[in-house]
Order: sequence, then C-alpha cells, then structure tokens
Amino acid sequence: MTEDKRPDPVLAAEYALGLLEGDELLAARAREGSDPAFAAEVAQWQDRLSPLADEIDPRWPRDEVWQRIVAALGTEPAVAEVIALRRKVRRWQWIGGAAVAASVAIAVFSATFLTMPTTPAPQSPPLAAVMPIEGTPLRIDFTYLPDRESLLVTAVGLTADGVHDHEIWLVPQQGELISLGLVTPGVVTAHSVPEDIGRQIAGGSQLLLTREPLGGKPPAQVAGPVVAEARFTAI
Repeated sequence: MTEDKRPDPVLAAEYALGLLEGDELLAARAREGSDPAFAAEVAQWQDRLSPLADEIDPRWPRDEVWQRIVAALGTEPAVAEVIALRRKVRRWQWIGGAAVAASVAIAVFSATFLTMPTTPAPQSPPLAAVMPIEGTPLRIDFTYLPDRESLLVTAVGLTADGVHDHEIWLVPQQGELISLGLVTPGVVTAHSVPEDIGRQIAGGSQLLLTREPLGGKPPAQVAGPVVAEARFTAI
C-alpha cells in the first residue's frame, strides 16, 4: 500500500481547514473515527486555527433574512436551534475567509515542516459496495480507494460472537478467491490492497463474506460458508 507521506499534523490541519476533497476527505473522516491519536491532532489544529476566524470581517445575514430563518424555525424558536444556527453562520464566515486561513496555515507548515509532498491525482474513481447481512437489519459498507490502495470496511453495527471470524473475499474474473482480510466488528478499518490485486477490482466486481474459525480460514482448507455478498459500483 502506498502510504500518505505527509506528517500527521499536516494532514490533520488540512482536514481541520476543510481543504481535503474526494478520496482524501473520505479517508480522513474514516481515520478520525477510528484513530484516537489522529482525532486528537485534528482537535488541536481546530483549536489553533479557530482564532484566525476573528481576523475575518464578519458578514451577517440581513435582518429580513434572519426574520425568514426565525419564521421557518417557528414563532418562538428554541434557544438551542438559534445558537446552532449562529454557529453555522460563524462557520460560513470561516469558509468565506478560507483563503486568508489557508495562507496562514501554509506559513505555519513552512515553518514546521521542510517538505510538503504533492498528492497524486487519482487514477480511477473510488468504488463502494453495500453488503446486507441476511436475516438482520445490519450491513457492512465497503469503500475502495484505488489511489491509496486501501479498502475501508465499515462494520459499526456488528458485534463479535467470540467463536467465529468473517473473512472478505474478492471474486476475480479468473482464478481463485482472493482474501481481503477479516471484518473487525464495531469499527471502521482500512485494509491494504496491493497493486496487483487492485488491478482486478472494478465496477461490478463481487465480494463474498464467509464464516471462518477465529483468525480466518486455516491454511490448506477451503473457505467457510458464504453468508453475504455484494458488488462494487462507482461512487
């Protein structure tokens, strides 16, 4: 897997500033939810950068616009709703001054880090697959990021039974099933996808989920029973 060479503070700052897009944004969101150290780094950058908003000239909606907003919320809007709305307006002010904030952030990065590798453009679009678990309201979500050689597996609603593991398999156009790793119940995990395997993943590619002993399919044994399946589609 090709790792992102940017130091974590840089990536966290770009995420906090809202500068990430596409695959990078998806990966950062997933990492923020699964990596406490990265989430803490993001929070620290948000605290550092928030004073920059004070340097941006405030631009509040006209009175008639506020009146329409209040009317939409009801004749006596809840205090919490008004506070939340004003916070959103404050965030819009921040976004409106993003050029200023970005300039300051670049200066901070330049003083802190000697190099800033550029991010290569994605070679192909990300793919997604939804795998329902039969007989339950649960599902597993898959997001394949080709440029990062990574498969994000979201199994937030699942719990481990302590007896079995579930293994993810890619069904190639030719040859045997290819293991993409085990499902980790309750979290979002990133699975490395080597380049030679990634070349075999495309829209319509099929995924299978099998029930295996703890630790996954034992060597020299056939895969366990298939319990779910899905196909990739372009996002």
